[in-house]
Amino acid sequence: MHRKTAPKVKDGRVQKKNRHKITSNYWNFRQDSLQIDIESSGKGYKHFIKKRDIIRFLELLPNWEEINVEFDAILLAQGGGMDGWYSNGVIGICAWDKNKTCFLDKDYFNEHRDLFERLGLEYEKKKDGVLCHFTDSQIKAYQLLHILLHEIGHHHDRITTKNKYRSARGEKYAEDYAIKYEKLIWDLYFDEFGY
Repeated sequence: MHRKTAPKVKDGRVQKKNRHKITSNYWNFRQDSLQIDIESSGKGYKHFIKKRDIIRFLELLPNWEEINVEFDAILLAQGGGMDGWYSNGVIGICAWDKNKTCFLDKDYFNEHRDLFERLGLEYEKKKDGVLCHFTDSQIKAYQLLHILLHEIGHHHDRITTKNKYRSARGEKYAEDYAIKYEKLIWDLYFDEFGY
């Protein structure tokens, strides 16, 4: 029996072999249910939140049915450069520096000072910013109670705008959304996750 291993050539073009269909994933197709995925954290970074933490956290949200529209995935993304991002139904929560310190400019620190103080964060004021020393549980709380809620705010913005194509109301809307829901679920969070 002769077995052919090379694809056939027709009219000078190599023919595709076997599968030609694009693999469906959350980047190119809407998902039936929320996917939670993990990327490598990157050198010098670590994921302080786990898939199970995200699932437990989302169960605390009072408006889950409202936001679970075209919400395709949460990606524990590679660290470096930003805290998180949102792109058309996909949220990325970036890995945190392994040494658990974070240097913030004064404006960013002051905008989030209330949250940092309620978390009991230790910090040092420097000439050009603030050096923050986080614990594992403080990182988890900050990433879930602020960063994830902020990115969900961008998603809520997109799904409630007229064209449903982009987040039209921007950073202020996402920040206000995060602050509103953080206050609503603060006690529930610490009942569920401890401190």
